[in-house]
Amino acid sequence: MERKFKYYALKLCLFIIVIFGIQVLFNGFTEMFVLNGLSWSEPWRFLSAVFLHSGVLHLFYNLFALALFGSILENYIGGKRFLIVFIVSGILANLISINFYNSSLGASGAIFGVIGALIIVRPLMVVWAFGLPMPIFIAGIIWAAGDVLGAIGFLAGNPINNTGNIAHLSGMFFGFLFGFIFRRSSQRRAKRYNVSIDEGEVRTWERGWMNSR
Repeated sequence: MERKFKYYALKLCLFIIVIFGIQVLFNGFTEMFVLNGLSWSEPWRFLSAVFLHSGVLHLFYNLFALALFGSILENYIGGKRFLIVFIVSGILANLISINFYNSSLGASGAIFGVIGALIIVRPLMVVWAFGLPMPIFIAGIIWAAGDVLGAIGFLAGNPINNTGNIAHLSGMFFGFLFGFIFRRSSQRRAKRYNVSIDEGEVRTWERGWMNSR
């Protein structure tokens, strides 16, 4: 029996937009749920920080990546497994991030978990990246290399920007693990939806993710 596509990635986007509206409307809301030194005694922050964003551009870039890559991964492995990848990757990335950043927020770690899983599940899927069509595993290597350079600069005391590069890399690593777990089941799942990947949109996202966490 075929499983119905649940559009969980798009529903998550809508939920995150609602949360961002609450952040804007209510002073102090972000501070109650952001990832910071209080997280060890208030552990819900490891999850809640995934759904917070620092501004409209930060929100836009993350939602674009979540809607695009999340829907593709959901199509291959199913909605429930997609949610597991997103949520668990986000939490684990935050568990690592807290050891390096005074505070952080955003879905980037979870989204890079989605991308990492997709790289393992469908490594030869062609995407437009850096102005060229290439397999997603090649694009992933380049994106990860950019984060490695950013993380090195941060650890050396010369951060390029406020990007949570360590969260990106952590999320992608855990995404790889989930990809290996779910890859076999994805090969048995019939492909029922085609998602178009527009070059201009992906290039816009590429320029933005290095300036947002």
